[in-house]
Amino acid sequence: MWIADGWKEYEVIEATAGEKLERWGDYVLLRPDPQVIWDTKRLAPEWKKKNGHYHRSAKGGGYWEMFDLPEEWSIAYQGEAGKLLFHLKPFAFKHTGVFPEQAVNWDWCAKKIKESLEKRSAPPRVLNLFAYTGGATISAALAGAHVTHVDAAKGMVGWAKENAAASNVDPTKTRWLVDDCMKFVERELRRGNTYEGIIMDPPSYGRGPKGEIWKIEECVYPLIVEAAKLLSGDAAFFLINSYTTGLQPAVLSYMLSEAIASERGGRVEASEIGLPIRQNGLVLPCGASGRWSSD
Repeated sequence: MWIADGWKEYEVIEATAGEKLERWGDYVLLRPDPQVIWDTKRLAPEWKKKNGHYHRSAKGGGYWEMFDLPEEWSIAYQGEAGKLLFHLKPFAFKHTGVFPEQAVNWDWCAKKIKESLEKRSAPPRVLNLFAYTGGATISAALAGAHVTHVDAAKGMVGWAKENAAASNVDPTKTRWLVDDCMKFVERELRRGNTYEGIIMDPPSYGRGPKGEIWKIEECVYPLIVEAAKLLSGDAAFFLINSYTTGLQPAVLSYMLSEAIASERGGRVEASEIGLPIRQNGLVLPCGASGRWSSD
């Protein structure tokens, strides 16, 4: 398992009975997590000090219950690429604006970008699809890449821009696009554009800016195949992340092997990703990632 254990301003304190207790900087949140199917004793003192609690509704969705929680605050992550700063706020469906487990992927991509810079005269070009609030974009840009950030949600792209500015990302190193990811890939192929690195973190289900329906089980492999055609001759890496339980590490490995390694060689690896739990030293599973690298 690849574990995101480099955080100082975030931690999973404890997890039980379908919920996880987390510290986000100075604030403690309690949020639902479907992976937490065990029911154990609540030992951490922070159970009595939480600042926000997201309650799931039996009819779908849910709502936040606040206890002295600001509308917005920030946390930092010191990673392979440098210091990343994120603006956080509680919003729809339990989210805060950051998936902390992705730090392990940010750092891996940053290392690949730095390795690429040692072999190239120009900065590597990186495409980030389903890019959300920009964690991977910011890390890649700080590591030295030129990044194209694509997400179908205008609000998420705006949020990512704010995070990039707060993290002192050079504006010339990023371009921000509100677009359907598959349609953008198809247009890039027609334009003849290529990239040295590709990152994608597709949702299980979603809609594009014009109502395009995305179902990961039906759409993800065709997208991988088409996106792989955008890799340049000296491409360094391709990363895909999934929270969908049906897309286990072996499935991600198989798709990358068929779509990329069968033509280019290189190395394919895949694993679960997770976050350490402070109270008991165990690990909370947070999905899976697959990686192709040219070395």
